Amino acid sequence: MSNLPFENEPISPHIGLEITGLDLNTLDADTTAALRQAFNDRHVLVIRDQDMTPEQQVRFAERIGEPDIYPLLGGIDGFPMITPIIKEPEERNNFGGLWHSDTTYMEAPPMATMLLAREIPPVGGDTLFASQVAAYEALSDGMKAMLAPLKAINSSAKANATKTREDRVKDDDAKKEFTSCHPVVRTHPETGKKALYLNVGHTVRFDGFTEEESAPLLAWLHAHQCREEFQCRVRWRKGTLVMWDNRAAMHYPVNDYHGYRREMHRITLKGDKVA
Repeated sequence: MSNLPFENEPISPHIGLEITGLDLNTLDADTTAALRQAFNDRHVLVIRDQDMTPEQQVRFAERIGEPDIYPLLGGIDGFPMITPIIKEPEERNNFGGLWHSDTTYMEAPPMATMLLAREIPPVGGDTLFASQVAAYEALSDGMKAMLAPLKAINSSAKANATKTREDRVKDDDAKKEFTSCHPVVRTHPETGKKALYLNVGHTVRFDGFTEEESAPLLAWLHAHQCREEFQCRVRWRKGTLVMWDNRAAMHYPVNDYHGYRREMHRITLKGDKVA
């Protein structure tokens, strides 16, 4: 993207932009605006070589949006909005290890997630992203028309999602269930583009339908959403900050680094009710 005031390279045709030579601790207003433009256009920004304290990470997040507190896990000492995402060498499950958009079971899901790599394995632990704008645009006109009026029920208690965080959710308060009902096709509040908005981790059924009735179409949509041509793959390095648009992208953290420790610091930014 030649119009941006920093070095950058697209990762794939539909999604992802890798940025180098930028210090997020010293941003001016024009560069921040350019980051927002790139974020809306590419859904996923991979910003390399960031040396940030927790305070600096929060300060950068506040330039982009309003940091929120994750409802199911605690934050690090002194920074409740920074959630540590840790997998120890002896653990087998990874956090959020399936295709999903973050916390779609909330009434106002986050607009964005920022993840800063603090410790990574020597190899593995990549994250895949899939553009849900591209997934929607690839549908037939007939499928678009059928999906247009549908809403879906999302739950924090869906078995697939719960399994990926069972090691971290400890107390009864954190285990309470959240549910929401959102349009299956949402309109991005900043770009106006339409995107699929459902996922295998949280979506239970279509509103007004039983789970059994919903299952065949949901299975087809879940397979369609993460087709390879809609994806990009991010390989982490220590100090990499990745910011993704939950309104337009899904992600999948690959669980292929057993025996090594991985620690990421996550901040989510508040979003609006889905429309």
